[in-house]
Amino acid sequence: MPESPGAEKHDKEKEHRDSKKSRAMKSSTSMDSSDQKKTRVKLKKFLTRRPTLQAVRDKGYIKDQVFGCSLTSLCQRENTTVPNFVRTCIDHVENNGLSIDGLYRVSGNLAVIQKLRFAVNHDEKINFEDSKWEDIHVTTGALKMFFRELPEPLFTHGYFNDFVSAIKCPDYKQRVHSIKDLINQLPKPNHDTMQALFKHLRKVIDNGEMNRMTTQSVAIVFGPTLLRPEKETGNMAVHMVYQNQIVELILLEYESIFGR
Repeated sequence: MPESPGAEKHDKEKEHRDSKKSRAMKSSTSMDSSDQKKTRVKLKKFLTRRPTLQAVRDKGYIKDQVFGCSLTSLCQRENTTVPNFVRTCIDHVENNGLSIDGLYRVSGNLAVIQKLRFAVNHDEKINFEDSKWEDIHVTTGALKMFFRELPEPLFTHGYFNDFVSAIKCPDYKQRVHSIKDLINQLPKPNHDTMQALFKHLRKVIDNGEMNRMTTQSVAIVFGPTLLRPEKETGNMAVHMVYQNQIVELILLEYESIFGR
């Protein structure tokens, strides 16, 4: 039975709609593909034109920090072999705090130490005579934090096992000689910063009658801060003993190791 004119017309309209829908979908797919291609081109241009980290630093958009920066990088930036912050802390303690009880052993207010850390990292001019920094334990706490946050400890990861082997030597003179030899092999910023710090710590100990800090107590405070293995193992307690012994020996034999 032949289809009615109305049914035939309906089929033609449906075919027209389907055809139109198909063309629209193809056009949409083509546009999506074109958009994706444009996005890829833009991304590629962005990545190839993106400035290097050093270029961004040179323009002043990113400021290098002091805390958490490698000692070598910091000293290169400051054109020195002992970081300015370390020298500033040492000078302030020696001028104002050598007689303070529990120097370096007593903890300062952590919130204030963090404020000082923030100010130093943001290149703010620090005046330790300002009342907000008047507690000497804030200065000593910040200095200890600086050494703790070094990505590579002062004695460096690479020499940790060598220092431990040296301190185990049964002959005292050979022990001192081995420690001295290892210190002289360290990078110059590490060597010079170590010399400045230990010279300062000797002055702390020399005022021990007032501040009640002995060679052993200073070594206990600074041992784990200045020496640590790259990967902690189950020997942490054993390592701590050697860390303290190494620092104590250098304090006792400062003149032999560094000279006057």
